[in-house]
Amino acid sequence: MTPVRIGTCSFADEALLKNWYPRGLASKDRLRYYAAHFDTVEVDSTFYRLPEAGMSAGWVERTPPGFTFHVKAFGLMTRHPLRCEQLPADLRAATDADERGRVFHPSEELRAEVFHRFLNGIAPLADAGKLGGILFQLPPYVVCKESSFDYLAWAGKRLAGFTVLVEFRHRSWLEEENLARTLSFLEEHGMTLVIVDAPRLEGKSAIPTIAALTSNVSYVRFHGRNAATWHKRSGSAADRFDYLYTREELAEWVEPLRELSGSAEQLFAVFNNNNSSPPPGALQRPLAQAPANALMLRQLLLEAEVPVTSGLADAALEKSEQYRIDGIGSLDADQVVRPGDNH
Repeated sequence: MTPVRIGTCSFADEALLKNWYPRGLASKDRLRYYAAHFDTVEVDSTFYRLPEAGMSAGWVERTPPGFTFHVKAFGLMTRHPLRCEQLPADLRAATDADERGRVFHPSEELRAEVFHRFLNGIAPLADAGKLGGILFQLPPYVVCKESSFDYLAWAGKRLAGFTVLVEFRHRSWLEEENLARTLSFLEEHGMTLVIVDAPRLEGKSAIPTIAALTSNVSYVRFHGRNAATWHKRSGSAADRFDYLYTREELAEWVEPLRELSGSAEQLFAVFNNNNSSPPPGALQRPLAQAPANALMLRQLLLEAEVPVTSGLADAALEKSEQYRIDGIGSLDADQVVRPGDNH
């Protein structure tokens, strides 16, 4: 069985900086500290700015052998609008922006150049064997239709040789009438379906959880289940994904992950609930939700004898009672303070 590798969707979110890293830890030491506890991470900053090779090389130097980075595709690559100033200076003149300085419809040539520069920026990760997948998260207005399949095929050619993790944000892709074609397309193009855990909303407003394997890699993203903020477009991502899972909720994933562990060659579970929660019980420091839940899921899998990797610093700690406190391994539903609760 393939071990589950667990991490978070950033190593530099504000919640981690304030409430997870040790007080006074220098910024240059954060990634080293993170890599002592988790062996994989998703980099979110590359969605907003094209990565630079020097920064990627620094990430390589500060992580041990076997550490894996997943890198979120730059917004223009995934058909998100962006502000003109997010482009490198020499490319700004090559595109048309609206009156608010936003780029919506770049030329194919410009988009291809952006793909090229993105890959150059993450080349040190690939060269070091530390690049996992490129997260290709489509915006919620990209629906399942012929032109959307055409664009994915076009993008796939420019990312040939890399693991492409496709996350759909419009449920039409995964509805019954389109599901077979969507999965078949991904399998044919060697792309990975990103499996999501999200709010369980009524109607057709949320992406369904489809635990399907379309390549030799399986990738599960935990967004939290905050139904009140799921469609919120104002405020920060931390507000939208403000949620702390309970043991009972994460326990629902033990058997699906066991099944995926028996089929996939690589299996990752990453947490995107990137806010902080009030401390339960005797804990005095607020909980950074993503690492707390990542440790909780790891504990659940260990208890269920599902293979799971450990960070270097946690290998001995997991068997101790202190782990169950620091990792909130025993936190139950009645101890979790939800967004909007009085506290």
